[in-house]
Amino acid sequence: MHEFGDAALAEVSGVMVHDAARRIAGAVENTPFTHSRTLSEIAGAEVWLKFENLQYTGSFKERGALNRLLDVAPGRGVIAMSAGNHAQGVAYHGTRLDLDTTIVMPETTPFVKVARTTDLGANVELAGSDVMESAVQARRLAIERDLVFVHPFDDPAVIAGQGTVALEMLHAQPDLDIIVVAVGGGGLASGCAVAAAAESATTRIIGVQSERYPAMADLLAGRPSTARVGSTVADGIAVTEPGDIAATLLKQLGVEVVVVPESAIEASISLLLEIEKTVVEGAGAAALAACLTYPDVFGGSKVGVVLCGGNIDPRTLSSVTLRGLANQGRLHRILVELDDVPGRLALVSKLIADARANVVQVGHDGLGSTGARSTILELRIDTLDQAHAEQVLRVLTDAGLAAQLLPW
Repeated sequence: MHEFGDAALAEVSGVMVHDAARRIAGAVENTPFTHSRTLSEIAGAEVWLKFENLQYTGSFKERGALNRLLDVAPGRGVIAMSAGNHAQGVAYHGTRLDLDTTIVMPETTPFVKVARTTDLGANVELAGSDVMESAVQARRLAIERDLVFVHPFDDPAVIAGQGTVALEMLHAQPDLDIIVVAVGGGGLASGCAVAAAAESATTRIIGVQSERYPAMADLLAGRPSTARVGSTVADGIAVTEPGDIAATLLKQLGVEVVVVPESAIEASISLLLEIEKTVVEGAGAAALAACLTYPDVFGGSKVGVVLCGGNIDPRTLSSVTLRGLANQGRLHRILVELDDVPGRLALVSKLIADARANVVQVGHDGLGSTGARSTILELRIDTLDQAHAEQVLRVLTDAGLAAQLLPW
């Protein structure tokens, strides 16, 4: 069982966060922090968005990475373990500071993340099935090669660097009631909690995790971890072992960590893309998902939402977007059986067009029909909503066609 001592508050202070802000100024973006009128209406709160997905490497991680790297003596090499965002932050700023940089990534890391990290100047080594196994290799190599190990979240300098996110938010909007941040290992949330404690007597920090990886929420509640190793759209916060320093800080500063379903994270990715025209990864959407999932907690408050990262795989983004349209009743599958004679496909297209819906995909299967002279069409159509889709179905059936809406 984790023991919550008093050392963490001594290790990370508001002074350290301010010092980190000075040290990284000019090398890390002071990202936009803007009010979202539409999301405020949806959430029933005054929602302000902190666009950390617009950092050069696509996430807040470079703040803490740079603050830690600035303490490394010239000529020393550094090593870190990461599946993505921390890797890119260390690679970019390590190269910029002329430090030899090695990143140990899990063997399952997508090629695009390995390539991006390499392009930013790091030497990448693949080891382990997940980040925790990569960490074992990274620590071993740090000893063997006399390298400085840069932990992604359980390091005082890293935590102080991440806390500059909240510092910027509170300088821009001092009267924030809540700052909500995604939690994986806890570096961002604990850094923001330290900054908020130093800057404001009233601003609360609330952390959020996916229900599939609630390790920090479980730890703070004093219950056994229920984290399930497996797929999640929020892979950036899929951590099974929270940081000791981070956990102690969150406990001592009274930070609550809530959990949200995967469906809420996916819906938030889609909302941010459609409403704010911004791309976020699953972890980057988790904070907004919390606002939408817990109206009793956030409703009526002035809330700063940290969009902590934007490094989402394009295929994942495409899948989430299509699923989002389907869940909103705007994308549907319709099965139509037709006599296999000329003009029938044109008739179906005209009926759907007259109903003011749009066909976006057509599948044709002559073998799946009920007879040799008939054929099956599977159509994907774009509609205004569920009621509009049902209207299209009625138009087809009223024309004598055998048609049905299929579940997505």
